Amino acid sequence: MKIFETGHDYSYEWSLVSAAHWCKYPNEKATHVKCVDVLNQHVDPETGVLTMERLFTVKQNVPTFILKILGSDTTHYVREVSTIDPRTKTLTMRSLNLTMSNLLTVEETIQYKVHPDDSTKTQFTQQAAISAGSSVVRWGNLLEDFTLKRFQQNAATGREGFHKVLERFVVMAEAGHQQQQKAVRSDGQNNN
Repeated sequence: MKIFETGHDYSYEWSLVSAAHWCKYPNEKATHVKCVDVLNQHVDPETGVLTMERLFTVKQNVPTFILKILGSDTTHYVREVSTIDPRTKTLTMRSLNLTMSNLLTVEETIQYKVHPDDSTKTQFTQQAAISAGSSVVRWGNLLEDFTLKRFQQNAATGREGFHKVLERFVVMAEAGHQQQQKAVRSDGQNNN
């Protein structure tokens, strides 16, 4: 088993970062994500926690000879279960590959939460556990090392793509806020 861990601090409040997360796809840095389907969602009436289950359809850029050896094609599926807790201001996503999981599993956990030292920032953590299946014992270590390296590259690209989405989202949110302020001022002047 190989473990990948990383973290990053965003200079935006948690409410903006967590809202922008839902707009992450499509983006120009994640062209491999072809479709995101919501399978199930519900809000716990007592806690206010939203739980959402999504299915990602991705097109993997894997050499053709590897696909032939593994008996797979380029379309793969990943299941994600997200929880967003408005009380603790925590967004957690847990994902697991469904395609070829008998050969390799990648269990990923991502979390966005209010930065413990600065409430105007958001703390991001990402962890992945990569495990080769028992049917590839002979090649397991090589497969895990290859996947870990690809995961590291994809995580950096994904963070860069999300940062661009977040910047666009913040601009839109600020524009919306300015329009609301103008409307309130205009309404106040009309009442005088």
